[in-house]
Amino acid sequence: RKFAELFGGPARDPESPITKREMDLARSVQVITEDIVLSMARHARKMTGERRLCLAGGVALNCVANGRLLREGIFDDLWIQPAAGDAGGAVGAALLAWHKIYSRERIVHGARDGMKGSYLGPEFSDEEVAVWISEKKYVATRLSTEKWAPTIAGILAEEHVVGLHQGRMEFGPRALGARSVIGDARSPKMQSVMNLKIKYRESFRPFAPSYLEESTGDFFEFSEPSPYMLMVAPVKKERCIEEKREMIDNMLEVINQPRSDLPAITHVDYSARLQSVTRERNGRYYDLIKAFEDLTGFGIIINTSFNVRGEPIVCTPSDAYRCFMRTEMDFLVIGSFLFKKTDQPEWEDQRDWKQEYALD
Repeated sequence: RKFAELFGGPARDPESPITKREMDLARSVQVITEDIVLSMARHARKMTGERRLCLAGGVALNCVANGRLLREGIFDDLWIQPAAGDAGGAVGAALLAWHKIYSRERIVHGARDGMKGSYLGPEFSDEEVAVWISEKKYVATRLSTEKWAPTIAGILAEEHVVGLHQGRMEFGPRALGARSVIGDARSPKMQSVMNLKIKYRESFRPFAPSYLEESTGDFFEFSEPSPYMLMVAPVKKERCIEEKREMIDNMLEVINQPRSDLPAITHVDYSARLQSVTRERNGRYYDLIKAFEDLTGFGIIINTSFNVRGEPIVCTPSDAYRCFMRTEMDFLVIGSFLFKKTDQPEWEDQRDWKQEYALD
């Protein structure tokens, strides 16, 4: 009621048309959030004199504000806890006890990533997966180390959608290539296909790019690492396509205009939410993107979390297979094993996720 009184009407219903009113409200809330974050950062710099800033808390997951904060140059460097919301508080509590209560030495690793790329969750060996496949009578091809990346890269280049389950699961809200759904960022149709057929959510939502860290400057107006998908930056100007600027009141008409040669990851303001990938943090994912670059000339792919709306990100092979079979995903990769949808036995669980979980 108070929202309606303040903003001249009720909040929009899920899946109803997004009009200029909703666009204006979203933009205004974002601008005010950025103003507050920048004001707090300037105060912190003046009060402490420190040159580097660490962020945590739910607002630190606002990637647009983070990118703006870095571009403003208030601090020389910015580090954000990858599980910046409530889950990351456990890390802070553990460190507080370790250093303050038990007086243990603080060891700074310097260039090495002490978070290990945020890949801190469970993993499943190929041997465990092979036993599970055999027991369930699923159909999969085991790829050799040499063929793993080139095979998946070829599937992506054919505009297929792939569920990727490999290595240790990510700690935090972002899928970073261990529990991800991936696709071809060059494809004009990929954004709506992945939203409507895999994620079961509104088709306007943009996806993040995963790209080789050394190629950052080829794609974005940005020069810093962004391993945890917590920064937003503009797409390189020379990659952008000038859009029609007449006023459009329907968000979907706005969003469906290609804005760059990477249309599936370029948002309405010509920005993207970035994940830079290195071999040190996730060697297999790096090799996959490199193989895609060798094949297409583009060292960049789409990355979104391996789940549907209302569900957490998949953890186990069983979670991944269930999500694969209950959506319109084309292929699934679990460790070294490749599953093709059309090869699988009939899936008996016919529950419809579009009805089972509330709309976003």
